[in-house]
Amino acid sequence: MYFRQKKRLIALFTLTVIFLVLFLTPAGAAETKFELEAEAAILIDALAGNILYEKNIHEPLPPASITKIMTLLLALEAIEEGKVSLGEEVVVSERAASMGGSQIFLSPGDVVTMEELLIGIAVGSGNDASVAVAEHIAGSLEGFVDMMNERASQLGMDHTVFQNACGLHIEGHVTTAYDIALMSRELLKYPEIHEWFTIWLDEDFLKGRISVEEGIYLSNTNRMVRYYPGCDGLKTGYTSQAGHCIAATARRDDTRFIAVILNAPDSKTRFNEAGELLDYAFANFETVLLAEKGQVIEEVQVEKGKESTVELILPEELGILVEKAEVPDFEKEVVITHSLTAPLTVGEKLGELIISREGQEVLKKNLVAEKSIDRASLLDIFHRILSEWVKFGR
Repeated sequence: MYFRQKKRLIALFTLTVIFLVLFLTPAGAAETKFELEAEAAILIDALAGNILYEKNIHEPLPPASITKIMTLLLALEAIEEGKVSLGEEVVVSERAASMGGSQIFLSPGDVVTMEELLIGIAVGSGNDASVAVAEHIAGSLEGFVDMMNERASQLGMDHTVFQNACGLHIEGHVTTAYDIALMSRELLKYPEIHEWFTIWLDEDFLKGRISVEEGIYLSNTNRMVRYYPGCDGLKTGYTSQAGHCIAATARRDDTRFIAVILNAPDSKTRFNEAGELLDYAFANFETVLLAEKGQVIEEVQVEKGKESTVELILPEELGILVEKAEVPDFEKEVVITHSLTAPLTVGEKLGELIISREGQEVLKKNLVAEKSIDRASLLDIFHRILSEWVKFGR
């Protein structure tokens, strides 16, 4: 009798464990699927930021040249704001030219364009190019580093401290796999970067443009852009203190993922482990695109405006990550959260688009004004009343 009861208890325990494993494990959890050698790693979908795998993602570590993701981001934001332009010429300083480490061999007094410097950073990981960009945008390297830390704070990179613009090792210059994923997502908002990150080789880069007359043999430090399907960025890094690092992104159709590997033992391992994470993501998940960036979601009435309506648009692409076996079925609801009384400013938040599934909120995105609406004058109001009266008379 005792043995029968014992067997039943064992069977019941086994079934309970199976149930817990099969039904209570969170979707997307991948903690047991990988045995990575890297000290820290993260896998996210780029659009919504869902974490699909994590290992020591908040551990502060030296990032080496992955630092340059923030340098590129600040440069592109400055270009978007009209503070600098891609064609703008930059004079290389003594300090920039003397940085050492990975470089594109600039000399003091060389004059190159901002775009050439950004290519030198994205492809050749030039420390000299990074400092030249930093000095040109902020007036000094120190001022640019302050900008980097301020932007990191705005993005929620709570465990990041930047000490330079290129990633050369300095004690206390640290970030995390999670923070790198945050700034990588932000950089991906600028599609032109993929044109630079996917340059594989340029044997005559800056030929006739700099003191090295024959130009620079520029080769991409990220071999995944050539050998991993869909990979179009982002950045590698290496110092003896940081180990071998990479922030890699790949896109197939509407689905994009980011994998970050920090302190892998060698270059081959960082590429293999980034590829392993991306393989898992593409095999199991896909993004359902719900709306394009700038798509009009709804037109609403405006009070006291020169125009009576304004269109509400999404300021960014909207998509939801689902498991490949899922049948996506979402409901959309527009909620007005701000005053619709003129004046209104282009890009001003006026409402939210709420995405739900089976009655549960899944995602919420801001809706903004498609254009500015000035406040109506008394004459405008008179004309509108007159116009309505004429229509009514007809």
